[in-house]
Amino acid sequence: MASMILRWLGRLAAVAGVLLSAVTGILRLQGHFWLGGFQAGTLLLGGIALMMFACLCYLVLIERQVLKR
Repeated sequence: MASMILRWLGRLAAVAGVLLSAVTGILRLQGHFWLGGFQAGTLLLGGIALMMFACLCYLVLIERQVLKR
């Protein structure tokens, strides 16, 4: 059960991180420095943090599978 939760948390965080980073990058390339009261760099950092969280979730899953053997 915990593995399923970690897998879905990782998937959701990865998708959200990629979307946030992509939207922020596109807006920044168009010359917009602010979005919803936040600077573009701050939102990009949030997207990177979400993707890092997704990687850590998958790392925990891999570690659990290796330790089962």
